[in-house]
Amino acid sequence: MSINSGLETQPSADTYFLVDLVTAAWEGKIRVPHFQRDFRWTNKDVSRLFDSIVKGYPIGSLLLWLRDSPAQGLKLGDLHIDAPAGSETQWVVDGQQRITSLANALKDIDHRTGPFAHYYDLRKNEFVYDPQQWQSANLIPLPVLFDLEAMISWFAEKAGHDPADFKTAQRIARKLREYRIPVYLVKQDDEKILTDIFDRMNNSGKRLRRSEIFEALFASGDHSQGEALTFGGIADRIDAATGFGRIEDRTVLSSLLARRGPDPSRDIRIEFDAEAKRQPGDFPNEDQDDAYRNGESALLRAVEFLQDRAGVPHKAFLAYEATLVVLTRFFAHFPDPSERTLDLLVRWYWRTAASGPVIFKGNFTLLGRSLSAKIKANDLDLSIQQLVSSVRTSSREIPFPNRFRTNEAATKITLCAWWSLGPRSFEHGEPFTADELSSAINDQKTAYEVVERLLNKRLAVERYLSPANHLLLPSAMEPTEEIRSLVGQSRTMLGSDSDADRFGGHEVLRSHLINEEAFAALTEGAVTEFLRIREQSIREQLRNFLERKAQWEHEDTPPLDSLDLDTVE
Repeated sequence: MSINSGLETQPSADTYFLVDLVTAAWEGKIRVPHFQRDFRWTNKDVSRLFDSIVKGYPIGSLLLWLRDSPAQGLKLGDLHIDAPAGSETQWVVDGQQRITSLANALKDIDHRTGPFAHYYDLRKNEFVYDPQQWQSANLIPLPVLFDLEAMISWFAEKAGHDPADFKTAQRIARKLREYRIPVYLVKQDDEKILTDIFDRMNNSGKRLRRSEIFEALFASGDHSQGEALTFGGIADRIDAATGFGRIEDRTVLSSLLARRGPDPSRDIRIEFDAEAKRQPGDFPNEDQDDAYRNGESALLRAVEFLQDRAGVPHKAFLAYEATLVVLTRFFAHFPDPSERTLDLLVRWYWRTAASGPVIFKGNFTLLGRSLSAKIKANDLDLSIQQLVSSVRTSSREIPFPNRFRTNEAATKITLCAWWSLGPRSFEHGEPFTADELSSAINDQKTAYEVVERLLNKRLAVERYLSPANHLLLPSAMEPTEEIRSLVGQSRTMLGSDSDADRFGGHEVLRSHLINEEAFAALTEGAVTEFLRIREQSIREQLRNFLERKAQWEHEDTPPLDSLDLDTVE
C-alpha cells in the first residue's frame, strides 16, 4: 500500500480511564515507536497536565496504532519495562508527552527524576515539583496518592494527621483514577502511513526540528526507545564515555550526514533512497542502522580528538559546533591519522576558531558545508591540505572577549586558554579535573556555571564585564564568597606572602593569571589597577596559547609518509 491510498478504515473512537491507560503503559501494552521525538516536557508542563485533570479540563485525545509486537525490554521515561508479545499492542502516534508524564509520575519507583517527581499539597490544593520538600507533612507523592493501599498506609504512619487531609487525598485520587481520556485507534500495517500521519499532526502547529523529522523517517525500529539508535541516544553515550557534554541533536544529525556526504545541509527525506538521490554518497550500501552506528563511532573519535589533542575539554568550550561536524567527516574517512596529520588538524581547528567570525559569520550551515566539502574520501593528503589551506590566509587577530559572555566564541576560546594552565582550586590547591569540569557544567549549554565573577562591587561596565573580573572555578565547593571578600581588602589582610596562602598559594594565583604585580595591587585595594594588570596577562596568555595551537608561522607541509620518496634521486 502507498501513502497516496491512505487508511483502509477510519480510526475507531474509544474512551480510557486514566488508571487503565497508565496500567497498560506499565505493562508494556502501550509503547512509544521509534519515530517519536525525545521527551521534552518540563516540570511545569507535567504539573499543568495534572492540574487540568483534577479540574476536569480536556487534555486532548490520543492516537494509538494497533499492531503485532514482539516481547522486548522498553524504556519509557525513567521506567524500564519487560513488555510481553502482543497481537494488538498500542503504539503512540500522538500523545507521547502526556502518556510518558502520567506513567512516570504515578509509578512508585526508587529514583524518580526531573519532571516526574511530583507531589500534591494537601493544604494548598496544588501540584508541586520540589523534591527537596517531599517529606513535608502536607505533601503526598503522586504514586502514593494514586494507590489506595499505599495512601492508607501513608496516613496511618502520620500520627495526628488532620482528617480533612485524608478526605482531600481521597477526592484527588478519585479524580485522577476516574478521569476519562478520548482515544483514537488505528489499525494499519504500513508504517509509512503512520509516520506520514505523525509528520502532518506535528507540523500543523509547532514546526518539527530537522533532526526530529529525520528521526521520524529513519530511526531504527529494531530497538527499544531507551536503547534505540537515535540522536539522543548517541549524544548520551558519547557524553557518558567522554564527559564532553550532551551534543545538540542538530549537530549529531549534521555530523552523521557529513560522514555520508560532503553537504550536511542536503535533503534528508531521500537520504536512504538510492533511486531518488543524484549522488550515491560515500557509503552507498549502508543501511540506516549502520549509518547511525558508524556515525556515532566517527563522532566519538572527533570528540576525543578535541579533548586529547586540541585542548577543548567540553562542548561548552567549543567555539563553533559546526567544526565537530567537519571533524566527524574527517575521522569517518581517516580513523587513524599520523601524528603529523593530527598536528595539522589541531592547527586547522584553532585557525578556524580564531578566524571564524570573519570567514563564516557564525553561520553553522555555511561552516559545516564549506569545510566538509574539503574532505575527499580515500585521499588523506588532499583532505588535510585543503582544510589547512582554507584558513591559511585568514586573519590572525586574537579574538579577545572585551565582554565576557560564555555563549560567544571569543569567550570559549579564552576558556580553553585558561584550561590549558591547569587552573587550581582555591580550596585545596590541586588542579581541577576534566570530570569536575563536566560535573559542574552538568546539562547546561554554556560554561556559565563554572565561571565566577570576582568583584560584585560597583565598577565601570567595561571593567565589570571584562575577562579580568572572572575566574574559571569548575567546582561547587569553591569558597567564592570568601574570595570576593578578600579581593580588594586592605594590606592588613593581604599584605604578606603568607596572606597569599589564603588564596591557596602563589601557584594557585598564577594558575588563574594573577601575577605578583596584580596581587600587589590587590593588597593595596587598587581594584581598577588589579583588573588592568590581570587583563593584560590574559591578553598575553591568550595570544601565546593561540600562536602555539594555530602555528601560523609554521610550514603546513603534508605528512612525510604521503610523499613519494622513490622519485627523489
